[in-house]
Amino acid sequence: MPSRETLRQKLLDPPLFAEKIWKLSPEPWPITAAQLRELKLIGFACLSYQRALERLYVRSAADKKILRNRDIHAPWVAQYLDRHKPPGLVEHGRHRAVKGQHPLVLRPDLLITEQGFTMTELDSVPGGVGLTAYLNEVYAEDFPEVIGGLGMPARFQTMLSRLVPGERFPTVAIAVSEEAATYRPEFEWLAEKLRGLGHDVHVVDPSQVMKMGDESFIPLHGAPTRIHVLYRFFELFDLANVKSADGIFAAVEAGKLALTPPMKAFQEEKLGLALLHHPQLGEFWKENLPEDHREALLRIVPRTWIMEQGELPPTAVLHAPLVGGQPIRDWHELAEASQRERNLIIKASGFHETAWGARSVTLGSDVSRDEWLEAIEHALDPENDTFHVMQEYHKPSRLSHPVYADDGTVTAAEGRVRLCPYYFVDGDTVELTGILSTFCPADKKIIHGMRDAALLPCRLVP
Repeated sequence: MPSRETLRQKLLDPPLFAEKIWKLSPEPWPITAAQLRELKLIGFACLSYQRALERLYVRSAADKKILRNRDIHAPWVAQYLDRHKPPGLVEHGRHRAVKGQHPLVLRPDLLITEQGFTMTELDSVPGGVGLTAYLNEVYAEDFPEVIGGLGMPARFQTMLSRLVPGERFPTVAIAVSEEAATYRPEFEWLAEKLRGLGHDVHVVDPSQVMKMGDESFIPLHGAPTRIHVLYRFFELFDLANVKSADGIFAAVEAGKLALTPPMKAFQEEKLGLALLHHPQLGEFWKENLPEDHREALLRIVPRTWIMEQGELPPTAVLHAPLVGGQPIRDWHELAEASQRERNLIIKASGFHETAWGARSVTLGSDVSRDEWLEAIEHALDPENDTFHVMQEYHKPSRLSHPVYADDGTVTAAEGRVRLCPYYFVDGDTVELTGILSTFCPADKKIIHGMRDAALLPCRLVP
């Protein structure tokens, strides 16, 4: 068992996670064999979902029927997913050069609840790859059963290299924007680790990516160096601040640059999960998802609704939560819901600076009626430049795990857990390469990285 001082020297003293500190624990988070089987299934289900979502989006955008043997159209799906997006971004996301492309790193956010795993989000541009790989290294010295072991960096490189099979030694640039600068140190560590293994990997600001002809270059050792793969770590809402965006678009469309995750805005919207439960799309998901993948997704994804204000016909009701067991016609009716009925979360869907890091999250049962009404009105504000979604809140289980107190002693702390499994995709293969666990104090309703949480890798236990 590593001492607190050893962990402090390895985890907190290096600036791996810029200006962040967290609680330390002598042990990784335990994962049972049954949980590991479920996590592996979830990874394949997430890939199936991404592929089916693209089919739905493409057919919707072209106003083609979404079912094989029935003349059912759903143009509203693409209208929702394209709203508030710049035309150039929408056009690129439909370009034939990126057809069928999906993020190669998939990371769902999973809460451990009494009902099992609950997915609150599927992140297509996830941070934490370097941090999780580093935590695996630190804890694997004492716990060789850490899930993913020491191989996460090498697997990351292998996954990227296969994007350019004609290049034996591809140059990889990891573009980290100013908005995402908190994560730069962990990507710097990852790049340094890969250079130590003989790979040509560099972390750059997106503005350093230069267009020369149809190809992309970055300044290295005082001279422009062509890059073959660009790993994008900036959200698409931040695209206006990426001066090299047009050049990246052009290089990808010309087939001169491999980019992941692809710049497809519809893959970064939380409202995509709302489509899983939409009554008009049930048959589409049955046709386009393997049965076990569809069942897994419906089991772990809470019911989610797209919030939008509009005029309804007199006999219509909203696809929304119930109040007093009855359907509603106006989202404002939820202000009168009981505290139990307000066990709901409102959050920004995507393409906005508040759509990540729990910045836009309001838990209805945790605020006053007036604050809840204010959150509803904000979500419905026609001046918004992003959609908001409402999602059922599944309370994480109260669990126990050892942590170090300030005096160096080990105590059994009570808390709640979010798991972030990292899946690397290679063709039809989905590999679980590591799991980042966030163990928060039991009084925290919304789980995210915070100074009084413990960030841990996970290990397989009997």
